[in-house]
Amino acid sequence: MPISTDFKSRLYPIATQLVEHYGTPFHIYDEIGIRQTGEELKQAFSELDGFREYYAVKALPNPRILGMMAEMGFGFDCSSIAELILSRQVGARGEDIMFTSNNTNQKEFETALGEGGCILNLDDISLIDKVKNFPELVCFRYNPGPKRTGNVIIGNPVEAKYGVSHEQVVDAYRQAQKRGARRFGLHTMVASNELDYTYMVETARMVLDIVEMVSNELNIEFEFVNIGGGFGIPYHPDQKALDLEAMSAKIVDVFSAFKAKHGYAPKMYMESGRYMTGPHGCLLTTAINHKNIYRKYIGVDACMSSLMRPGMYDAYHHIDVIGKEDRAADQVYDIVGSLCENNDKFAVQRPLPKIAEGDILAIHDTGAHGHAMGFQYNARLRPQELLLRADGTVELIRRAEMLEDYLATLSFSDNRFKPQRG
Repeated sequence: MPISTDFKSRLYPIATQLVEHYGTPFHIYDEIGIRQTGEELKQAFSELDGFREYYAVKALPNPRILGMMAEMGFGFDCSSIAELILSRQVGARGEDIMFTSNNTNQKEFETALGEGGCILNLDDISLIDKVKNFPELVCFRYNPGPKRTGNVIIGNPVEAKYGVSHEQVVDAYRQAQKRGARRFGLHTMVASNELDYTYMVETARMVLDIVEMVSNELNIEFEFVNIGGGFGIPYHPDQKALDLEAMSAKIVDVFSAFKAKHGYAPKMYMESGRYMTGPHGCLLTTAINHKNIYRKYIGVDACMSSLMRPGMYDAYHHIDVIGKEDRAADQVYDIVGSLCENNDKFAVQRPLPKIAEGDILAIHDTGAHGHAMGFQYNARLRPQELLLRADGTVELIRRAEMLEDYLATLSFSDNRFKPQRG
């Protein structure tokens, strides 16, 4: 199901008050739900010594949310300087951070390896010689190519720009040894929003097979493997949730078999973002216009700058009209924003109860890749973020962007350069 019944029971009765106090649009996140999911994840893999979740900061890069992750003992998966800074601001240091960047530049390497360092997860064999102060602990992102199939969001591994190929992986660790590496990890990310738990079990098996292959070639022992993120959530009411219990049991079996064969097993890490926060967020927006031409349109005061997944992926996000959840869905609408783009739609030909101007719409499952993927096309600005706290209070955790923010980069010192010609 989309957002939980518990989240609805806490949010919907107070929605009108929140709209009156804060205005719309806004994303609101459920502290209780996020913490429950974190504890369920830890419990599911409690049989694996050293298991750790590295929250994917890109999913919801808000310090208030990251602070909750730190309190649960999680690390952080970062891919940019800003994400490193945010993680360090909530206390993450050293091996609390896994830096998995792509097409990395020198400034990013310097920032990642400074201020206590990180687990450096290299995306390409060519980067080995570009790391100036090579760390003792290193990890590589593995791309299995034709040995695995991806899914719709992440694509075919053969076509993916990420990772070290199967043919390169042994040599990558050999070169890292020559640069001084003495501790090793292995990472992969081959699916996104996957609801078939067997796919993740096979991913665990795959990385352990690569560990075995590299260990045999180079006589090294791996401290950890990171099976990536990719745990899916059921955006559509007809979808079944990921079977966490069955998945964890099978993955534990895979690690136990490896340990029985080799006398040890590496620790298992993962970097779930969507799974941790996705179902625990909602975008609340107000219906402001009707338009009846070839279709019926409901215009709302949010647009793709608030949530671009439907326009970018044709992704489904469930929608409730608050206060009308039990009414018949006897109207068919496109729910649209105000951008000069025809894909600025939150729903296309969606059966919903009759909507009046002023109705509050709750767009589900925006707790990951919602606000984080926002942008400023048409100079439409990103909305505020709220947290529904465990004690029932609501806290502003990011203000809405203002016109002054948009115009700030147009205020700068004169900088003119006349190139020499000839």
